Amino acid sequence: MNEFSTGTRCVQGGYRPGNGEPRQIPIVQSTTFKYDTSEDMGKLFDLEASGYFYTRLQNPTNDHVAAKIAELEGGTAAMLTSSGQAANFFALFNICENGSHIVASSSIYGGTFNLISVTMAKMGIDVTFVSPDASSEELSAAFKDNTRAVFGETIANPALTVLDIEKFAQTAHEHGVPLIVDNTFPTPVNCRPIEWGADIVTHSTTKYMDGHGAAVGGAIVDSGRFDWMAHNNKYPGLTTPDESYHGIIYAEKFGKEGAFITKCTSQLMRDFGCIQSPQNAFLLNLGLESLHVRMPKHVENGQAVAEFLQKQDKVLKVNYPGLKDDPYHTLSEKYLPNGGCGVVSFELKGGRGAAESFMKKLKLIAIETHVADARSCCLNPATSTHRQLSDEQLAAAGIPAGLIRISCGLEDKDDLIRDIENALRS
Repeated sequence: MNEFSTGTRCVQGGYRPGNGEPRQIPIVQSTTFKYDTSEDMGKLFDLEASGYFYTRLQNPTNDHVAAKIAELEGGTAAMLTSSGQAANFFALFNICENGSHIVASSSIYGGTFNLISVTMAKMGIDVTFVSPDASSEELSAAFKDNTRAVFGETIANPALTVLDIEKFAQTAHEHGVPLIVDNTFPTPVNCRPIEWGADIVTHSTTKYMDGHGAAVGGAIVDSGRFDWMAHNNKYPGLTTPDESYHGIIYAEKFGKEGAFITKCTSQLMRDFGCIQSPQNAFLLNLGLESLHVRMPKHVENGQAVAEFLQKQDKVLKVNYPGLKDDPYHTLSEKYLPNGGCGVVSFELKGGRGAAESFMKKLKLIAIETHVADARSCCLNPATSTHRQLSDEQLAAAGIPAGLIRISCGLEDKDDLIRDIENALRS
Protein backbone atom coordinates (compact mmCIF):
# COMPACT_ATOMS: atom_id res chain seq x y z
CA MET A 1 0.00 0.00 0.00
CA ASN A 2 2.96 2.33 -0.18
CA GLU A 3 1.46 4.05 -3.23
CA PHE A 4 -1.37 5.36 -1.04
CA SER A 5 -1.33 8.38 1.28
CA THR A 6 -0.47 8.19 4.96
CA GLY A 7 -4.13 8.58 5.93
CA THR A 8 -5.20 5.65 3.79
CA ARG A 9 -2.42 3.50 5.22
CA CYS A 10 -3.52 4.44 8.75
CA VAL A 11 -7.00 3.12 8.00
CA GLN A 12 -6.35 0.15 5.73
CA GLY A 13 -2.66 -0.73 5.90
CA GLY A 14 -1.34 -4.08 7.10
CA TYR A 15 -4.50 -6.15 6.64
CA ARG A 16 -6.50 -6.79 3.51
CA PRO A 17 -9.29 -9.32 4.08
CA GLY A 18 -10.22 -11.86 1.45
CA ASN A 19 -13.67 -12.80 0.30
CA GLY A 20 -15.92 -13.42 3.31
CA GLU A 21 -13.17 -12.66 5.86
CA PRO A 22 -13.56 -10.24 8.80
CA ARG A 23 -13.39 -6.57 7.82
CA GLN A 24 -11.71 -5.68 11.12
CA ILE A 25 -8.42 -7.30 12.12
CA PRO A 26 -9.43 -10.40 14.12
CA ILE A 27 -8.13 -10.88 17.65
CA VAL A 28 -6.39 -14.26 17.68
CA GLN A 29 -6.57 -14.75 21.44
CA SER A 30 -4.73 -18.05 21.54
CA THR A 31 -1.42 -19.08 23.03
CA THR A 32 -0.87 -21.99 20.65
CA PHE A 33 -1.62 -23.18 17.11
CA LYS A 34 -2.51 -26.69 15.94
CA TYR A 35 -0.68 -28.63 13.21
CA ASP A 36 -1.36 -31.97 11.53
CA THR A 37 2.20 -33.29 11.68
CA SER A 38 5.42 -32.75 13.57
CA GLU A 39 7.09 -32.10 10.23
CA ASP A 40 4.83 -29.12 9.60
CA MET A 41 5.67 -27.61 12.96
CA GLY A 42 9.35 -28.46 12.59
CA LYS A 43 9.57 -26.28 9.49
CA LEU A 44 8.47 -23.33 11.60
CA PHE A 45 11.08 -24.01 14.27
CA ASP A 46 13.73 -24.28 11.53
CA LEU A 47 12.56 -20.97 9.97
CA GLU A 48 11.89 -22.84 6.75
CA ALA A 49 8.23 -21.84 6.63
CA SER A 50 6.08 -18.93 7.80
CA GLY A 51 3.37 -19.44 10.37
CA TYR A 52 2.64 -19.50 14.04
CA PHE A 53 3.25 -21.99 16.80
CA TYR A 54 3.34 -19.97 20.04
CA THR A 55 2.15 -16.42 20.72
CA ARG A 56 5.23 -15.64 22.83
CA LEU A 57 7.07 -15.27 19.53
CA GLN A 58 4.46 -14.24 16.98
CA ASN A 59 0.71 -13.84 16.63
CA PRO A 60 -1.40 -13.05 13.52
CA THR A 61 -3.11 -10.05 15.14
CA ASN A 62 0.25 -8.55 16.09
CA ASP A 63 1.73 -9.18 12.67
CA HIS A 64 -1.12 -7.40 10.86
CA VAL A 65 -0.68 -4.33 13.07
CA ALA A 66 3.12 -4.43 12.76
CA ALA A 67 2.75 -4.58 8.99
CA LYS A 68 0.62 -1.42 9.10
CA ILE A 69 3.29 0.41 11.12
CA ALA A 70 5.97 -0.79 8.67
CA GLU A 71 3.94 0.63 5.79
CA LEU A 72 3.47 3.92 7.61
CA GLU A 73 7.21 4.27 8.30
CA GLY A 74 8.29 3.05 4.85
CA GLY A 75 10.09 0.00 6.26
CA THR A 76 10.34 -3.58 5.03
CA ALA A 77 9.57 -5.44 8.28
CA ALA A 78 8.31 -4.70 11.78
CA MET A 79 7.42 -6.33 15.08
CA LEU A 80 5.41 -5.38 18.16
CA THR A 81 6.76 -5.53 21.69
CA SER A 82 5.20 -5.30 25.14
CA SER A 83 6.31 -1.66 25.61
CA GLY A 84 8.34 1.11 24.03
CA GLN A 85 11.13 0.37 26.50
CA ALA A 86 11.22 -3.24 25.28
CA ALA A 87 11.34 -1.99 21.68
CA ASN A 88 14.38 0.19 22.35
CA PHE A 89 16.14 -2.57 24.29
CA PHE A 90 15.49 -5.16 21.57
CA ALA A 91 16.55 -2.78 18.79
CA LEU A 92 19.89 -2.15 20.50
CA PHE A 93 20.56 -5.58 21.99
CA ASN A 94 19.83 -7.25 18.64
CA ILE A 95 23.12 -5.85 17.32
CA CYS A 96 25.06 -5.26 20.55
CA GLU A 97 26.66 -7.69 22.97
CA ASN A 98 29.21 -7.78 25.79
CA GLY A 99 32.05 -5.51 24.66
CA SER A 100 29.97 -3.34 22.33
CA HIS A 101 29.65 0.44 22.43
CA ILE A 102 26.72 2.76 21.69
CA VAL A 103 26.69 6.45 20.77
CA ALA A 104 23.47 8.11 21.99
CA SER A 105 21.97 11.56 22.20
CA SER A 106 22.12 12.90 25.76
CA SER A 107 18.61 14.36 25.64
CA ILE A 108 16.71 11.09 25.27
CA TYR A 109 13.88 10.00 27.56
CA GLY A 110 15.10 9.31 31.10
CA GLY A 111 13.96 5.70 31.12
CA THR A 112 15.91 4.99 27.94
CA PHE A 113 18.91 6.89 29.29
CA ASN A 114 18.81 4.63 32.35
CA LEU A 115 18.35 1.51 30.22
CA ILE A 116 21.48 2.26 28.22
CA SER A 117 23.70 3.80 30.89
CA VAL A 118 22.88 1.46 33.78
CA THR A 119 21.16 -1.78 32.80
CA MET A 120 22.95 -2.39 29.51
CA ALA A 121 26.22 -1.36 31.15
CA LYS A 122 25.77 -4.35 33.48
CA MET A 123 25.70 -6.48 30.31
CA GLY A 124 29.09 -5.10 29.31
CA ILE A 125 27.77 -2.59 26.76
CA ASP A 126 29.37 0.85 27.00
CA VAL A 127 27.87 4.18 25.90
CA THR A 128 29.02 7.66 25.03
CA PHE A 129 26.34 10.35 25.27
CA VAL A 130 26.65 13.29 22.92
CA SER A 131 24.74 16.52 22.68
CA PRO A 132 21.96 16.46 20.08
CA ASP A 133 23.55 19.70 18.88
CA ALA A 134 27.00 18.12 18.39
CA SER A 135 28.78 18.98 15.18
CA SER A 136 29.66 16.22 12.74
CA GLU A 137 33.25 16.37 14.04
CA GLU A 138 32.18 16.14 17.68
CA LEU A 139 29.81 13.32 16.87
CA SER A 140 32.47 11.43 14.95
CA ALA A 141 34.90 11.76 17.86
CA ALA A 142 32.52 9.76 20.06
CA PHE A 143 32.88 6.61 17.95
CA LYS A 144 35.12 3.72 18.93
CA ASP A 145 36.27 0.58 17.17
CA ASN A 146 33.56 -1.35 19.01
CA THR A 147 30.70 1.10 18.31
CA ARG A 148 27.72 -0.85 16.98
CA ALA A 149 24.80 1.62 17.00
CA VAL A 150 23.79 5.27 17.19
CA PHE A 151 20.58 6.13 19.02
CA GLY A 152 18.42 9.26 19.27
CA GLU A 153 14.84 10.52 19.41
CA THR A 154 13.24 12.56 16.62
CA ILE A 155 11.73 14.84 19.27
CA ALA A 156 13.26 14.20 22.67
CA ASN A 157 11.03 13.54 25.67
CA PRO A 158 10.71 15.94 27.49
CA ALA A 159 13.51 18.31 26.39
CA LEU A 160 11.85 18.64 22.94
CA THR A 161 15.18 18.86 21.16
CA VAL A 162 14.91 17.90 17.47
CA LEU A 163 17.46 15.41 16.18
CA ASP A 164 19.31 16.30 13.00
CA ILE A 165 18.56 12.85 11.58
CA GLU A 166 20.43 13.37 8.33
CA LYS A 167 23.64 14.43 10.12
CA PHE A 168 23.48 11.61 12.65
CA ALA A 169 22.73 9.07 9.90
CA GLN A 170 25.57 10.25 7.70
CA THR A 171 28.08 10.09 10.55
CA ALA A 172 26.82 6.66 11.64
CA HIS A 173 27.16 5.32 8.10
CA GLU A 174 30.65 6.78 7.73
CA HIS A 175 31.59 4.55 10.68
CA GLY A 176 29.70 1.54 9.31
CA VAL A 177 26.94 1.39 11.93
CA PRO A 178 23.16 1.91 11.78
CA LEU A 179 21.17 4.81 13.19
CA ILE A 180 18.24 3.87 15.44
CA VAL A 181 15.63 6.61 15.92
CA ASP A 182 12.77 6.62 18.42
CA ASN A 183 9.96 8.33 16.49
CA THR A 184 7.30 8.19 19.22
CA PHE A 185 6.40 11.88 19.45
CA PRO A 186 5.97 12.88 15.79
CA THR A 187 4.74 9.46 14.61
CA PRO A 188 5.07 8.66 10.89
CA VAL A 189 2.25 11.14 10.25
CA ASN A 190 4.63 14.04 10.95
CA CYS A 191 8.06 12.50 10.30
CA ARG A 192 9.43 9.39 8.60
CA PRO A 193 13.05 9.08 9.79
CA ILE A 194 13.87 6.37 7.23
CA GLU A 195 13.48 8.96 4.48
CA TRP A 196 16.26 10.96 6.16
CA GLY A 197 18.67 8.04 6.53
CA ALA A 198 17.61 6.24 9.71
CA ASP A 199 18.02 2.45 9.55
CA ILE A 200 15.81 1.30 12.43
CA VAL A 201 12.79 3.13 13.86
CA THR A 202 11.22 2.43 17.26
CA HIS A 203 7.99 3.54 18.91
CA SER A 204 6.28 3.54 22.23
CA THR A 205 2.90 2.72 20.71
CA THR A 206 1.45 3.51 24.16
CA LYS A 207 1.57 7.18 23.16
CA TYR A 208 0.01 8.81 20.08
CA MET A 209 -0.33 5.60 18.09
CA ASP A 210 -2.72 4.15 20.66
CA GLY A 211 -3.82 7.66 21.52
CA HIS A 212 -6.30 6.88 24.27
CA GLY A 213 -4.21 5.59 27.19
CA ALA A 214 -5.67 2.11 26.74
CA ALA A 215 -2.80 -0.24 25.93
CA VAL A 216 0.94 -0.32 26.64
CA GLY A 217 3.07 -1.41 23.70
CA GLY A 218 6.06 -0.83 21.45
CA ALA A 219 7.17 -1.38 17.86
CA ILE A 220 10.39 -1.80 15.87
CA VAL A 221 10.58 -1.07 12.14
CA ASP A 222 13.51 -2.05 9.90
CA SER A 223 14.23 0.11 6.86
CA GLY A 224 15.74 -2.89 5.09
CA ARG A 225 18.57 -0.70 3.84
CA PHE A 226 21.53 -1.38 6.12
CA ASP A 227 23.94 -3.86 4.56
CA TRP A 228 24.86 -6.17 7.44
CA MET A 229 27.06 -8.39 5.27
CA ALA A 230 29.15 -5.41 4.22
CA HIS A 231 30.02 -4.98 7.91
CA ASN A 232 30.03 -8.65 8.83
CA ASN A 233 32.90 -8.29 11.29
CA LYS A 234 30.77 -5.97 13.44
CA TYR A 235 27.53 -7.96 13.41
CA PRO A 236 28.36 -11.66 13.75
CA GLY A 237 24.90 -12.33 15.16
CA LEU A 238 23.45 -11.49 11.77
CA THR A 239 26.27 -12.62 9.48
CA THR A 240 27.53 -15.88 11.01
CA PRO A 241 25.68 -19.15 11.72
CA ASP A 242 23.20 -19.14 14.60
CA GLU A 243 23.65 -22.54 16.18
CA SER A 244 20.41 -22.13 18.16
CA TYR A 245 18.63 -22.20 14.78
CA HIS A 246 20.57 -24.93 13.00
CA GLY A 247 23.27 -22.66 11.65
CA ILE A 248 21.05 -20.14 9.87
CA ILE A 249 22.84 -16.98 8.74
CA TYR A 250 20.10 -14.34 8.97
CA ALA A 251 21.63 -11.80 6.60
CA GLU A 252 22.06 -14.47 3.90
CA LYS A 253 18.73 -16.25 4.30
CA PHE A 254 16.48 -13.21 4.82
CA GLY A 255 18.51 -10.45 3.16
CA LYS A 256 18.75 -6.81 4.19
CA GLU A 257 14.96 -6.53 4.18
CA GLY A 258 14.21 -9.24 6.75
CA ALA A 259 17.33 -10.22 8.67
CA PHE A 260 17.08 -7.75 11.55
CA ILE A 261 13.44 -8.39 12.49
CA THR A 262 13.71 -12.16 11.96
CA LYS A 263 16.69 -12.39 14.32
CA CYS A 264 15.02 -10.07 16.81
CA THR A 265 11.91 -12.28 16.84
CA SER A 266 13.53 -15.70 16.76
CA GLN A 267 16.23 -14.88 19.33
CA LEU A 268 15.21 -12.01 21.60
CA MET A 269 11.46 -12.51 21.64
CA ARG A 270 12.04 -16.22 22.10
CA ASP A 271 14.33 -15.67 25.08
CA PHE A 272 12.85 -12.55 26.72
CA GLY A 273 9.19 -13.01 25.78
CA CYS A 274 8.27 -9.29 25.69
CA ILE A 275 5.33 -9.88 23.38
CA GLN A 276 2.44 -7.44 23.02
CA SER A 277 -0.87 -9.13 23.79
CA PRO A 278 -3.21 -9.62 20.80
CA GLN A 279 -5.90 -7.64 22.66
CA ASN A 280 -3.51 -4.69 23.04
CA ALA A 281 -2.54 -4.95 19.38
CA PHE A 282 -6.22 -4.77 18.44
CA LEU A 283 -6.66 -1.63 20.55
CA LEU A 284 -3.50 -0.17 19.03
CA ASN A 285 -4.92 -0.69 15.56
CA LEU A 286 -8.07 1.22 16.49
CA GLY A 287 -5.84 4.11 17.49
CA LEU A 288 -3.82 3.90 14.29
CA GLU A 289 -6.98 4.21 12.20
CA SER A 290 -7.47 7.79 13.42
CA LEU A 291 -3.82 8.78 13.90
CA HIS A 292 -3.74 11.00 10.80
CA VAL A 293 -6.84 12.85 12.03
CA ARG A 294 -5.68 13.28 15.62
CA MET A 295 -2.10 14.45 15.12
CA PRO A 296 -2.98 17.80 13.47
CA LYS A 297 -5.26 18.61 16.44
CA HIS A 298 -2.53 17.75 18.95
CA VAL A 299 -0.15 20.02 17.04
CA GLU A 300 -2.72 22.83 16.90
CA ASN A 301 -3.27 22.67 20.66
CA GLY A 302 0.44 22.39 21.41
CA GLN A 303 1.24 25.43 19.28
CA ALA A 304 -1.52 27.50 20.91
CA VAL A 305 -0.46 26.59 24.45
CA ALA A 306 3.23 27.25 23.67
CA GLU A 307 2.45 30.68 22.22
CA PHE A 308 0.34 31.54 25.27
CA LEU A 309 3.02 30.43 27.75
CA GLN A 310 5.67 32.41 25.91
CA LYS A 311 3.83 35.65 26.79
CA GLN A 312 3.52 34.95 30.53
CA ASP A 313 5.74 36.85 32.98
CA LYS A 314 5.94 33.89 35.38
CA VAL A 315 7.37 31.61 32.69
CA LEU A 316 11.15 31.58 32.37
CA LYS A 317 11.42 29.51 29.20
CA VAL A 318 9.21 27.57 26.77
CA ASN A 319 10.42 24.61 24.71
CA TYR A 320 8.39 23.91 21.59
CA PRO A 321 9.98 23.49 18.15
CA GLY A 322 6.97 25.15 16.51
CA LEU A 323 7.88 28.51 18.08
CA LYS A 324 9.81 30.69 15.65
CA ASP A 325 12.46 31.62 18.22
CA ASP A 326 12.93 28.05 19.49
CA PRO A 327 16.53 26.87 18.89
CA TYR A 328 15.19 23.81 17.06
CA HIS A 329 12.71 25.65 14.85
CA THR A 330 14.91 25.42 11.74
CA LEU A 331 15.34 21.66 12.18
CA SER A 332 11.62 21.41 12.86
CA GLU A 333 10.83 23.11 9.56
CA LYS A 334 13.09 20.61 7.81
CA TYR A 335 11.97 17.38 9.44
CA LEU A 336 8.53 18.34 10.79
CA PRO A 337 6.92 20.69 8.24
CA ASN A 338 3.43 19.77 9.45
CA GLY A 339 4.33 20.21 13.11
CA GLY A 340 5.78 17.80 15.61
CA CYS A 341 3.44 16.90 18.46
CA GLY A 342 1.25 18.29 21.22
CA VAL A 343 3.86 18.16 23.97
CA VAL A 344 5.12 21.46 25.41
CA SER A 345 7.70 21.84 28.17
CA PHE A 346 8.34 25.03 30.07
CA GLU A 347 10.18 26.30 33.13
CA LEU A 348 8.50 28.48 35.71
CA LYS A 349 10.32 31.17 37.66
CA GLY A 350 10.73 29.71 41.15
CA GLY A 351 11.98 26.29 40.10
CA ARG A 352 10.72 22.98 41.43
CA GLY A 353 8.56 24.53 44.15
CA ALA A 354 6.75 26.79 41.71
CA ALA A 355 6.22 23.85 39.34
CA GLU A 356 4.63 21.73 42.06
CA SER A 357 2.40 24.60 43.19
CA PHE A 358 1.28 25.33 39.64
CA MET A 359 0.32 21.72 38.90
CA LYS A 360 -1.79 21.50 42.07
CA LYS A 361 -3.95 24.37 40.78
CA LEU A 362 -4.81 22.79 37.42
CA LYS A 363 -8.41 21.62 37.08
CA LEU A 364 -8.64 20.24 33.54
CA ILE A 365 -5.08 19.10 32.91
CA ALA A 366 -4.33 16.07 35.10
CA ILE A 367 -1.04 15.15 36.76
CA GLU A 368 -0.11 11.80 35.22
CA THR A 369 2.94 9.72 34.43
CA HIS A 370 1.83 9.63 30.85
CA VAL A 371 1.92 11.68 27.70
CA ALA A 372 0.48 11.86 24.20
CA ASP A 373 -3.11 10.74 24.41
CA ALA A 374 -6.56 12.27 23.93
CA ARG A 375 -6.68 13.79 27.43
CA SER A 376 -4.30 16.55 28.45
CA CYS A 377 -1.89 15.80 31.26
CA CYS A 378 1.28 17.14 32.83
CA LEU A 379 4.13 16.27 35.17
CA ASN A 380 7.43 17.47 36.57
CA PRO A 381 10.02 15.12 35.01
CA ALA A 382 12.62 15.69 37.73
CA THR A 383 10.30 14.15 40.33
CA SER A 384 8.77 11.45 38.11
CA THR A 385 9.99 10.07 34.76
CA HIS A 386 13.56 11.37 35.19
CA ARG A 387 13.92 11.14 38.97
CA GLN A 388 16.68 8.52 38.57
CA LEU A 389 18.95 11.18 37.04
CA SER A 390 21.23 13.42 39.07
CA ASP A 391 20.97 17.22 38.77
CA GLU A 392 24.04 17.12 36.53
CA GLN A 393 22.46 14.51 34.27
CA LEU A 394 19.21 16.48 34.22
CA ALA A 395 21.11 19.58 33.10
CA ALA A 396 22.96 17.61 30.39
CA ALA A 397 19.63 16.31 29.12
CA GLY A 398 18.21 19.83 29.00
CA ILE A 399 15.72 19.16 31.81
CA PRO A 400 15.91 21.73 34.64
CA ALA A 401 14.52 20.58 37.99
CA GLY A 402 11.62 23.02 37.65
CA LEU A 403 10.58 21.94 34.17
CA ILE A 404 6.92 21.09 33.53
CA ARG A 405 5.84 18.90 30.62
CA ILE A 406 2.30 19.40 29.35
CA SER A 407 0.82 17.00 26.84
CA CYS A 408 -1.98 18.77 25.01
CA GLY A 409 -4.80 16.38 24.21
CA LEU A 410 -7.81 16.79 21.96
CA GLU A 411 -9.82 19.19 24.13
CA ASP A 412 -10.65 22.69 22.97
CA LYS A 413 -7.46 24.75 23.02
CA ASP A 414 -9.21 27.74 24.67
CA ASP A 415 -10.21 25.54 27.61
CA LEU A 416 -6.63 24.34 28.02
CA ILE A 417 -5.31 27.89 27.96
CA ARG A 418 -7.89 29.05 30.53
CA ASP A 419 -6.88 26.19 32.86
CA ILE A 420 -3.21 27.13 32.58
CA GLU A 421 -3.98 30.83 32.99
CA ASN A 422 -5.98 30.22 36.16
CA ALA A 423 -3.23 28.04 37.64
CA LEU A 424 -0.61 30.68 36.88
CA ARG A 425 -2.75 33.42 38.43
CA SER A 426 -3.45 31.49 41.63
